[in-house]
Order: sequence, then structure tokens, then C-alpha cells
Amino acid sequence: MSMFKKVLVSDDLDCINQGVISVLNSLDIEHITQVAYCDDAFLQIEKAILENTPFDLLITDLSFVADHRKQKYLSGETLISALKQKHPQLKIIAYSVEDNLQKVRTIVLDCNADAYVCKGRYGLKQLSQAIDEVCQGKQYLSPQVANAINKKLTIDISDYDIEVLKLLSLGYSQKEISKDFLTKDITPSSLSSIEKKISKLCDHFKANNTIHLVVIVKDLGLI
Repeated sequence: MSMFKKVLVSDDLDCINQGVISVLNSLDIEHITQVAYCDDAFLQIEKAILENTPFDLLITDLSFVADHRKQKYLSGETLISALKQKHPQLKIIAYSVEDNLQKVRTIVLDCNADAYVCKGRYGLKQLSQAIDEVCQGKQYLSPQVANAINKKLTIDISDYDIEVLKLLSLGYSQKEISKDFLTKDITPSSLSSIEKKISKLCDHFKANNTIHLVVIVKDLGLI
């Protein structure tokens, strides 16, 4: 497959857009369009398809600052999910400061993004590599979040699991986690539920105890 010819960049920070555009220019991308709202990105994609001049690639941030303008798509996550459901052939790269592995898993495995690139010191270099690999039909994840699709994470790690693990890492006992969840209306919050959850997580990650479990999930970047 030849390099992409028509690319849409969706980010509400001009300084980020300029960096992305410099990468696209270095790759000799012919047509580059910028938008600052997710709704505008969706409409641009739809309009181009209707005019039989579709975009080859969308590069989008995940977080957009809300303002006076009412939006249907409030985040890059909802935009990616909607576009991939309607136009699965469209290639999409998420370009974000978020490096939480659970978020990466959601974007790549649930929303079906083709790549996830972390903004930062090496972000533009990694973005260039991602564009090249996605163009070849490959999947790309920045090295710092590559563990998001590690085989050890094949079970569905939920936000509930992450909260349990975070409190364990802070030294909470199982009884204290139960009380904390009860206070925050997080369910299930019973002591037996917490004990069963921690036991299942230990089994999955082959941890000998809760301290070992915390070490493993920290190494994987889950917390």
C-alpha cells in the first residue's frame, strides 16, 4: 500500500497540530485538513465520503476541552468508536498524553483504533513510525504502552479491578478497601467480594500474595 494521501488531524491545541502536520509534511502527505472539535472531524469524514474523496487516515487526540459549543462527540474515544463502527476501513491513530494501559486497551481493543501513540519527547518520531506501519496494515503502540495488549492482560481488567489494585498499592487492607468502596458507593463492596476479586487477580497474574500482585501490575503499567 502506498503512503496515505489525505489525512485529517483532530486536536484542539494548535501547537500539537503543527507538530503533527510537520510529520505529515515530511512524509509528503498531499492533503492535510485540521479540525479542533470531534463533531467537525466526524462531519469532515462523512462529507469526504459523500464527495467520493474519502480521507485515508484520521489522527485524533482523546481529550478535548469543553466550551460553549454543544458537541455530540465529547472525546476522541467516542469519535473513534463511532467512526470505526460506521467506516471500519478508515485508518485511525489515537495521539494522546494518556498512557494508562486500561485506556489504551479500550481504544485499541474496544474502539478498534489502528494505533496508539503517546505524546511526549519521542511522540512525533513514534507518530511517523505509526503512520508507516498502519499504512502497511499493521498495528502500532508506543513502546511505553505496548504492554496494554500483553498476553497477561487477556482477561478484562475493569475499572473496579484497577481501583482495588490502586488501594492495595497504597497499603489498604481488604477490610479497608471494603469500607472505602462502601463510602464511595462502589459495588460490590462486601469484604467477601473484595477477597474473591483479589484472589482471582492473584491467580491470573500468578502472584504469591498481594504485595507480589502489586509489584506485577506496577511493572505492567496498570497502576
